[in-house]
Amino acid sequence: RRPSLRVTPTVTRCRARCDVALQRRGHGPTELETTVKYTKLGNTGLDVSRICLGCMSFGESGTGSHAWTLDEAASRPFVERALEAGINFFDTANVYSLGTSEEFVGRALNDMADRDAVVIATKVNGPMRDGRNAIGLSRKSIMAEVDHSLRRLGTDYIDLYQIHRFDHRTPIEETMEALHDVVKSGKVRYIGASSMWAWQFSKAQYTAELNGWTKFVSMQNHYNLLNREEEREMMPLCVDQGVGVIPWSPLARGRLTRDWDEATARSETDEFGKFLYSDEDRVIVERVAEVAAGRDVPRAQVALAWMLSKPFVTSPIVGVTKNHHLDDAVAAVDLELSADEIARLEEPYRPHPVLGFR
Repeated sequence: RRPSLRVTPTVTRCRARCDVALQRRGHGPTELETTVKYTKLGNTGLDVSRICLGCMSFGESGTGSHAWTLDEAASRPFVERALEAGINFFDTANVYSLGTSEEFVGRALNDMADRDAVVIATKVNGPMRDGRNAIGLSRKSIMAEVDHSLRRLGTDYIDLYQIHRFDHRTPIEETMEALHDVVKSGKVRYIGASSMWAWQFSKAQYTAELNGWTKFVSMQNHYNLLNREEEREMMPLCVDQGVGVIPWSPLARGRLTRDWDEATARSETDEFGKFLYSDEDRVIVERVAEVAAGRDVPRAQVALAWMLSKPFVTSPIVGVTKNHHLDDAVAAVDLELSADEIARLEEPYRPHPVLGFR
């Protein structure tokens, strides 16, 4: 029996015990003091860390659309480091590197943690193979893909099963009933949604409520200092309905962590990301740099601390490919910005087109 990752989830600060990796290396157990905090996911009883480890950066680079992903050997240390920091929340998707992200994450967590101590989130909707019924949120697709994800993850249940955008081609009643059935089957504990119009999310929720089906407990949407359009309708809706918010791209695909004109291997090959932000956002990036310099902390910590200051945000999903990415994310949990600093970061914002879904 594997030793457990012992986390006390009901307090705001924890002491995380993660001795599995050290024992494998011939060392004894050790207690790790962490500053990771925990919160409930929406109005559920589920405790999740204030930082969610995004696993889109893990997977075979020859598959899918991300050439910059880390292979299994390179990705495992980040899972281990996250566990040691007290992070218990991991997000992936079936389409990330055509399923290899799920495989890498599943094997790492099976080796390093007690399954019941971690929260595994994955998604369904995108194409996983050729042919009809290979995409979308039909009953057939959901029933097939949940089993494929379980197999790849090497687990018999998924904690948070999310729809990866809205499916315009399938009646919402069909989708919500199928999701309800996978919950009642024991394969899924909770269901969540991702970027869509607020009216679509509301329709899904009241459809489930009217029929006595399981409702979404979380919204994974596009939100950061460079794009705050979700503050208009989606965020107030989530607050009103008690839905947890777990934003994707909290660092604007790294834009908020470096000079505007600085390129990276990801930015040069990220076709989707090229359309998300524009030159008018440069001034916000410069403001982040100013506040970070005044605090003598990395820019990533400032951008994440700003997000964590929002009462409607549960856990930003942070992707990592370097150790300092994870270290900055954990440190941001304890960084409290002043009202003046927050106002300075937000002041240059101008309305943006809604991007990331249709």
